[in-house]
Order: sequence, then C-alpha cells, then structure tokens
Amino acid sequence: MTVYFIGAGPGAADLITVRGARTLAAAPVCLYAGSLVPRELLAECPADARLVDTSQLNLDEIVAECVTAHEAGLDVARLHSGDPSIFSAVAEQMRRLDAAGIPYEVIPGVPAFAAAAAALKRELTVPTVGQTVILTRIAQQATPMPPGEDLATLGRSGALLVLHLATRYVDRVVDELLPHYGAGCPVAVVAMASRPDELILRGTLADIAGQVKEAGLVRTAVIVVGRTLGAEQFRDSHLYSPERDRHVC
Repeated sequence: MTVYFIGAGPGAADLITVRGARTLAAAPVCLYAGSLVPRELLAECPADARLVDTSQLNLDEIVAECVTAHEAGLDVARLHSGDPSIFSAVAEQMRRLDAAGIPYEVIPGVPAFAAAAAALKRELTVPTVGQTVILTRIAQQATPMPPGEDLATLGRSGALLVLHLATRYVDRVVDELLPHYGAGCPVAVVAMASRPDELILRGTLADIAGQVKEAGLVRTAVIVVGRTLGAEQFRDSHLYSPERDRHVC
C-alpha cells in the first residue's frame, strides 16, 4: 500500500501529468481538496473508489483516512492543487506518515506560477533582464513568515516575484514593493489560471491595486511583479546563438 501525493495542476483537468492520471485511475481511495481540485478529475477514479473531500478535514482526520487505507492494504491518491512542492501542506502529512510507517510517493504537477506565465505568454527569466524568480507569499492571518523572508527584504533583490495568497492584501504588496521596484514596474495578476473563468489583469505597481479591487479578486490568484513582464528589447540567449560552440558540453 502506498499514499501517492499527486499534483493535480492549476485548475484545468487535462493539465494533470500522465503519471498522475494513471495513478489516480488505479487508486481505490482518493483524498482530494474539494475547494481547489477540479471535479472532472474525479471521473478518472475507479467507479467504486472511496472519495473523500478533505476541504473540511483537519490534519489528524486526513492522516486517519490514510491509516485506515493502510490497514486495509488500499493505495491512496492524495490530490493536491498545483504542485506538491510549494504551499501544499504536504510536508506535515509526510511527517505523520513517516511516524506511522506508511509508505508514500510524490508525483509532481503543474504549479500555479507556471500556468500564470503560460496565460501571460511570458518567459519569467529573460536574458540580461532577469534570471531569478522568487516564489513567496505574505504573512497575514496564515503562518508567519520566517525572519528575513518578509516582502520588503525580498524586494531588495529586484528579482521577479510571484506572490501566492496575496490578492486580498494587494495594497500592502504595493506599499512594500514600491520603494524597490518603482511605480512603473510591470505587474500582472492571474486568477483561476488555465480554467474557463481565467482572468488576467495587467498594469503597474501604480494601478494594479485598483484593478484587483474592481475585479473583486480575493483568492485563487497569483501576483507577478518584475521587469521581465515588460521586456521587449533584450539580447538573445546564448543557448541558440550561432556563435556557440555546439561541440563543447
């Protein structure tokens, strides 16, 4: 018996990986975050699978479902939105499974920031403009940020920032980043990336807060801030340069 943590992707049901879909189709138990995982994915489960919506369960209750399945010798597909490697609360579940002696594997998925970049039709790293992407959030009602990871500190890098769980606090985001990026810095907000109701807002630090409020966005969106969003005049990469010696590894 194995618990499979599966990245369900950013929203569109067909953005789950082939491995994830195959694993889901074979698992007799599926635990899924009902508030985020597309319902269409559940159609991939076996007809007689036990389906458990974890959106109203706490950690102990989720782990108890895994323990029950383990005792019955049943594999579990644990569906998480996006990719399990970031902002998924998978680490605490794996820690509990380790303590209980329950084996598990992780199947990656398409993260929200990648879906947002695709929707924007932008490469987030552009030669000579920006080569660093910081994935972060802000501390408000959720778990506090570790020392040195506050938005003002990260903003000093000038790197492209992708903020999760932050649209509700867009005024604070703007206030903390303005001193480092300037009012004219390009900003995009992508809500419900890859879904039929996807919404894209484009602007700058000077006007994005007003757009977010007018659209009524409070969740399921990422804020992208950085110069690469507006980069047009930049040097071609060395990767495909005719001057590159392709015989050298």
